[in-house]
Amino acid sequence: MKKIISLIVIIILCYPSTVAAQDQTDKIEARKNKIEEKNIERNGRYKLSTFDKKVKEIEKRIENIALEEKNALKLEIESLNNQLEKGQINEEKATEQKLKLSETSATNIERRIAAANQDLKNLIQEKVDGKLKQDDSITGYYFSFPSMKLKYKTLDSNSDQDRTTTQFVIAVGFNNLITNDQVAHSDYRYWDSRFYEWGLTFNTRILKQHNLLHAKYGISLMYNNLRPTENRTFVIDGNQTNLEVSPIHLEDSRFRNVYLVAPIHLEFDFSKSKTKMGKKHFASHKSIRLGFGGYSGIRIKSKQLLFYTDADGNEVKNKTKGSFNSSDFIYGISTYVGYKQTSLYLKYDLNPIFKSNIVKQNNISLGLRFDLN
Repeated sequence: MKKIISLIVIIILCYPSTVAAQDQTDKIEARKNKIEEKNIERNGRYKLSTFDKKVKEIEKRIENIALEEKNALKLEIESLNNQLEKGQINEEKATEQKLKLSETSATNIERRIAAANQDLKNLIQEKVDGKLKQDDSITGYYFSFPSMKLKYKTLDSNSDQDRTTTQFVIAVGFNNLITNDQVAHSDYRYWDSRFYEWGLTFNTRILKQHNLLHAKYGISLMYNNLRPTENRTFVIDGNQTNLEVSPIHLEDSRFRNVYLVAPIHLEFDFSKSKTKMGKKHFASHKSIRLGFGGYSGIRIKSKQLLFYTDADGNEVKNKTKGSFNSSDFIYGISTYVGYKQTSLYLKYDLNPIFKSNIVKQNNISLGLRFDLN
């Protein structure tokens, strides 16, 4: 009995510091959880499943049981100590009651933890039996760090996939005009007349449980450059834009139209899906891809650059900005075929480059396209 009483006294004497330490630990843990929640939100990750949340709740309940019982015991012991100081009870009676309170507290802890463990077992069994209600799908746009991509999230019981992803598109290649339905014998240098394109696209998987069909759409800037042959430049004559020989020797002649366009394609992506942790994941830009579609937009600017050396030996760069009677609107068809992020890219303007010219000439471009996923 003396050993038991001594043990109780040691517990009572050490108890305030134990509770304080536990309180501090709980505060630190709460702070860590808060930081983790912020990190989850910042990284675009979503809430835990129903099962995971319930497991966390039970774990937290078990952690709190001992703390609650210890705090209750502390209050009871403080009350007995006050009675002892006031002489309302003697020391022997106080020690006896403290022992009973300690035994009661230990019994309560054991009983409550056993009940929580049983709840956990029942939850696991419901999960195994498939009786646990599945989470509703969670959808929405989020910004993923560090991949630096805007994504659209769709989660359900059988799939885990970014339904819509984004790609930064860069395209470069050769540019020319089709005259009288042919590009042969062109008035523009084949290898030096180039096009450039860059922009942002969204790639949305059309079918919920199949990866083949995608809608690809976005916005791009297109730069179409033409370099005339035989020392020629574009000259405006009323509503006509003619290609004429320059009276001075040109080292280079370049004409450029810049457009802001909205391309849209139906893409066939043969990337295979994978199953991770029981959920289907649909990858994109991992295999052969085919795209068919078109674009439309507006002309932002046009300019002609002439490079030559004057009579004094000075190198001159002459830059002329204007409409050059170019079509203000652009629309056309385009297609691409490739593997992973690299494709062979072809686009053709359905409207003529100059809106009023007697001879209709349409821009055509062929090059490489990179969809940086």
